[in-house]
Amino acid sequence: MATTERATTERPPADSAADAEQSINESIYRDLHTAIMEHRLLAGTKLVEERLCEVTGASRARIRQVFARLAHEKLVTLIPNRGAFISSPTIEEARQVFQARRMVERELAALLAAEAKPAQIRAMRRHIAEEDAARARGDRAAVIRLSGGFHIVLAELAGNAILEKLVREMVSLTCLIITLYDRPGAPACPEHEHRDLVDAIEARDTARAEALMADHLRHIEGSLDLSVRETGSPDFHSIFHRE
Repeated sequence: MATTERATTERPPADSAADAEQSINESIYRDLHTAIMEHRLLAGTKLVEERLCEVTGASRARIRQVFARLAHEKLVTLIPNRGAFISSPTIEEARQVFQARRMVERELAALLAAEAKPAQIRAMRRHIAEEDAARARGDRAAVIRLSGGFHIVLAELAGNAILEKLVREMVSLTCLIITLYDRPGAPACPEHEHRDLVDAIEARDTARAEALMADHLRHIEGSLDLSVRETGSPDFHSIFHRE
């Protein structure tokens, strides 16, 4: 009887190994996702399995599970016999992302303006304070991540899991789009736009909240060069015959 009791006592929970594996996968996923959000992993970058295994200590199978999750979110493109690459959205896909964001996030802003509680308003303002602090210390990577994260915070506070997932994916894609199509010298979004939006939400002004969100997203899109580039046929003569 004692032997049976000892075996029962020493047996680990049935799902402990699965939980540990999931925790490791989540950590690797989160680190890669944050690097994308902070523009430390740029569109087109190849994710080398061997290197990631070395750095994380994870198996190839585990790394591939993370790749599959990122591919499902359209952040990674898996190419047979070539590997995994950070996705490179096309100009048309970029336009579609911003169109979808305006449709979804205008409604999100109106929803929060109608229903947000004081504690939720405080959470929004805390996030803006983090943005301000990162900007003050010159932490560009944190500013980029937090600016996108503000929109995710709004979606979280709305309490709609489907909406939150959608906004998360669109914000991440926007980060890749910015790395590809950022226009040098284009004016950045005014720093006060997030604060003005929260002011409208706190004032229960749904129409103004909607309008400010739409304008804010247009400003982001306007800072990009999404013009179609006509490349035509390459001029090989000029390449190989210089005067």
